[in-house]
Amino acid sequence: MDIIDSIILGIIQGLTEFLPVSSSGHLELGKAILGDQSVPQESLLFTVLLHFATALSTLVIFRKDILEILKSLFSFSWNEDTQFIFKIALSMIPAVIVGLLFEEQLEQLFGGSILLVGCMLLITAILLFLADKAKDTNKPVTFKNAFIIGISQAIAMLPGISRSGATISTSVLLGNDKTKAARFSFLMVIPLIFGKIAKDIIGGDLSLEGHNTVALSAGFIAAFLSGLVACTWMISLVKKSKLSYFAIYCAIVGAIAIAFALLN
Repeated sequence: MDIIDSIILGIIQGLTEFLPVSSSGHLELGKAILGDQSVPQESLLFTVLLHFATALSTLVIFRKDILEILKSLFSFSWNEDTQFIFKIALSMIPAVIVGLLFEEQLEQLFGGSILLVGCMLLITAILLFLADKAKDTNKPVTFKNAFIIGISQAIAMLPGISRSGATISTSVLLGNDKTKAARFSFLMVIPLIFGKIAKDIIGGDLSLEGHNTVALSAGFIAAFLSGLVACTWMISLVKKSKLSYFAIYCAIVGAIAIAFALLN
């Protein structure tokens, strides 16, 4: 993988991690378009690094919220911020179970299955369209909601299902406030990403040996910077109920991906 390819894929990851169009799906499409045979061998390390970059951009955007939550945790008081932490922990359970039990099967799906990506993008489009039509409320995310949203996040481990799209859509369809839904969606993935990185490091699955570290670094920086822009933009878009635009986009890209897969 050369530097240009790495930067392109980094930008794709940074933008699509927060925009509800499936970062994993677009990475698979990007790999197919670039046709770089070195990418599949570097998929695990490269994908983890890009997700780490977008997790860092989330920390930067929500730094004030995270500090307040941590202060509440160490104050040992059962307030809204403390409850938020337990809701995040509850939402992680489905994805952790799926990740531990079906890790190898999931990794096999990230090998250029354009037909699968296309079909999953169509599902994402339907979810976004339904969420865009839902009425906005002031209802907060409950513990029950958190677990259901967590199930959506687990399903979104499939390439082509947008994680942010699935979790925000599920939250909105449950009647939650759109701004709170976006905040919960972006923060709930951070522990999973850092947990995945820690697991891979301890297990010895991540190693820079034999890889182009300059290219990997370029991709990391591109994902971080584009993630900052996309996260800020997405929060504004959710407030303005603009999810239908992304539904149309996912439907078009999904249809093109399916046609491409069937004709090749």
